Amino acid sequence: MSASFRRSAVAIGFAALLLALVPLFTGSFVLHVLTIALYYVILAASWNLLAGYTGQFSLAHHAFAAIGAYTSGLMGYHLKISPWIGIPCGVMLAGVCGLILGRLVLKMRAIYLAIATWAFAETFHIYLTADYKFTRGELGLSVKSLYGTTDPMPYYFTFLALTVLVLLGLRLLIDSPLGFFMRAIKDDELRAKSLGIDTTKVKIAVFAISSAIAGLAGGFFGHYIALLTPQMIDFSEMAKIVVMVVIGGFGTFLGPIVGAAPVQVVMTYLQSYGEWNLAVFALIVIVLMRFSMEGVASLFTPLWRRVWNWK
Repeated sequence: MSASFRRSAVAIGFAALLLALVPLFTGSFVLHVLTIALYYVILAASWNLLAGYTGQFSLAHHAFAAIGAYTSGLMGYHLKISPWIGIPCGVMLAGVCGLILGRLVLKMRAIYLAIATWAFAETFHIYLTADYKFTRGELGLSVKSLYGTTDPMPYYFTFLALTVLVLLGLRLLIDSPLGFFMRAIKDDELRAKSLGIDTTKVKIAVFAISSAIAGLAGGFFGHYIALLTPQMIDFSEMAKIVVMVVIGGFGTFLGPIVGAAPVQVVMTYLQSYGEWNLAVFALIVIVLMRFSMEGVASLFTPLWRRVWNWK
């Protein structure tokens, strides 16, 4: 176990302990906002694994979250299967779809890869909307709540535990030989090939892993909000994930963690501005990028390296 993993584990554990105390001082609405924020932390961190560390700019990550959510939701709606069985099925299906899509598109580069993955997401969006007899379309698919209650408290702790486990798993992966191959591919894919790295297999493996993680987050999310609609796969969702990672720090372990939660919290409270909320948020993003093009995490990099030697 590497020193960087131990330092990360201590930092994540300390942050989780502080977050576990939040319900003592807040109400249900704040817990709901933070639960959704943790969902986006998982999505942002898993997308950053693919785009930030491997250099593969996919625009279908939100689609895999929807696959996880709809798989479990549809199994419960049509077959009366427990969410505790449906969620693992959703994770596996998201991973398999990521594996298949990866084999089809990951030989593409740059804008071609982005367009291909976007096309997959839009196709799935259209299917969810059109096949309303099966998916319920815009009418919404009613999903069983995981704990039989709408109280956000148990879901908050569930997502907190999931976030900790996912982040620790990602840290292990980044520090592993596969993580070294990922960074080599991002830096110079041709040189990585010349060193004997099977770049296609590495990219497909990372694509499948990140897709499965998105499916995991989507499965639990679906059983929290209890009503699934095709809006879950709107392109605005993918754009939000990208913004979270970029604001936090693209290609850094800490970036999605410090970027996702604040963005979601700010966007939630900006909804009171109605149609102006996106304009206000865009202004905030412009100001942040003006002062730190490398993301919020870079503002604290000197301190973190001094204390944790964190890379």
